[in-house]
Amino acid sequence: MTDKRRIFVLAAAFAGLAAVYLMRLFLLQGGGLPSAEKNGLVVQAVRQRQEVLVLDTGRGDFVDRYGAPITGGAIYGVAAFPAASGGRVDAAAARRLAAAMDVEYEMLADWLAGLKEPDWWRGADGNGPPAAFPEALDKAIRTAGVPGVYLLPYHIRYAGDKTGIHAIGFIGQHPELTARLYAPELARGDRSLSDTVGGIGLERSLDRLLQGAGPTVAYRSRSAEADTRGIRAADELKVKAPDNPYFPLTVVTTLDLGLQRKLEAYAARNGLKEGAIVVLDARNADIAAIVSRPELDPFSISEGADETVNRALRAAAPGSVFKLVTEAAALETGRLHPKETFHCEGEYGKYGLSCWLPGGHGRLTLIEALAQSCNVAFAEIAERLTADELDRTADRLGLGRRVGWQAAKSGEPPGPVGRLLEEEEAGRIFARIPRRRDGGLLAQTGIGQRDVSVTPLQAANLMVTLLHGGDVSAPRIVKEIRYADGRLMARLPARRAPSRFGRVSPATASALLQGMEAVVSAGTGKPLQRAQWRLAGKSGTAQAVAVNGAPVNHQWFVGYGPVESPRYAVAVLAGNRPAGSANQATALYRGVMDIIAAHEKASRSG
Repeated sequence: MTDKRRIFVLAAAFAGLAAVYLMRLFLLQGGGLPSAEKNGLVVQAVRQRQEVLVLDTGRGDFVDRYGAPITGGAIYGVAAFPAASGGRVDAAAARRLAAAMDVEYEMLADWLAGLKEPDWWRGADGNGPPAAFPEALDKAIRTAGVPGVYLLPYHIRYAGDKTGIHAIGFIGQHPELTARLYAPELARGDRSLSDTVGGIGLERSLDRLLQGAGPTVAYRSRSAEADTRGIRAADELKVKAPDNPYFPLTVVTTLDLGLQRKLEAYAARNGLKEGAIVVLDARNADIAAIVSRPELDPFSISEGADETVNRALRAAAPGSVFKLVTEAAALETGRLHPKETFHCEGEYGKYGLSCWLPGGHGRLTLIEALAQSCNVAFAEIAERLTADELDRTADRLGLGRRVGWQAAKSGEPPGPVGRLLEEEEAGRIFARIPRRRDGGLLAQTGIGQRDVSVTPLQAANLMVTLLHGGDVSAPRIVKEIRYADGRLMARLPARRAPSRFGRVSPATASALLQGMEAVVSAGTGKPLQRAQWRLAGKSGTAQAVAVNGAPVNHQWFVGYGPVESPRYAVAVLAGNRPAGSANQATALYRGVMDIIAAHEKASRSG
């Protein structure tokens, strides 16, 4: 089945389910549904005199590349309207309801008695989304006889048993962000500071498109007579919904949700406490999976919380991964011959710089120097260069700048989408380009220390760049946006992210690929020889800011596979690891590649 067909079937299925829900409400209230309103005014139209409960926010949803839902889904939840009981709860009826719901009577009675506005039963802790119940519970709820309690359909955004995906993000009330993004709408009275908006990720980048045409709400309308006499009476339950065939939208991402969830579970299982895993399609840099740790709980967010940071988009010191850039700069400028040899005795002799291997590596070819990650050889290479040459070569390779997909440049017709993944950091090579030659700065920069910082997304994209002979792609996470009826609204084409300084030559790219193959066949990546695919890549370890006085390192592995016909590029960052500990990223990289290989095999056989 094609992607378009899957999206159409998904939309049709949910539309059908929604129709069933509305029909059940139609029968329950014994009358016709009121006419629909537009642009979110359905809530405003009833809020002044009625109590409103949102069944569906109308916000657009995300699906993966195969049409599997990432957000959205339908459940039945237990809802209560406090006005119906006037704050009084009959104990016998509440006991019958608690038994039907299989919850503790005292907890349910306290919840009902404490309601100030309509709300959903959210479980024992009272947090998260509405608790899901079977449709068959409807009859038991009505039989229990608690006024104002119903079994209603609810469009749930995030699955309660899954962790959030940082790149998708979360939604919530963000008054400062709302004030900044929607000032004109606030001034007109079309929006409120308490409105829900996207906090991070695509939820934020695409917030205007995702807002949709307004929510579907359930309410109990108070009659004019009740208002006049001050009686807490209420009519039967009613529903209002927007009448717009184009919304909500569906955003089709490049993610493979099955692979994403497998890698999230793998990272948790293997103790990745702080870091990221990025998997790119080697053909076009599409993001197949993007994992950040600590994990994100979209139902429990604290402002500025550490777990809201997408570490795949945050720059960190890359260590020896940057030696790829140093070699490229020296080859491109002619200051390094591919057949050159080096001698390492373990100490560089200046700047306090040593090789990681006590006693050194002895005589090394250039390929061996990269394979063994020799600090002495690469410090020597870096000192032959200027800061400008290192900086510009990094830019040519897509480092030191944001490379994620963004909208059309000048000269192209504007589209409905700007930059995706707005949190992506540019990273840097130098805090400031020195006016005078500084050998120590060059040597330390050449081995990926000092001021150098790179994001895992950039590091994975570097692999794609080299596989494409030096042509830099713009990693994409959304490929198209569709209307509610399945028709195409916008297609986001794969894009390049060229440097203003040009590109590195295919010969240089080939030399770096050859060196990364040697890393696994004869160098620091030998443990990867037992992987399901033949792999290539480069490890890195960089000193980081001490945590609670203890020295820590950022550990990296970036690479691609299978070597014979590369299909995936992967970057793994294990951040703030104890100094001297084994490179966790290398071990995780092998597991990630094995999971990808097995996942691809299962997908083909399925």
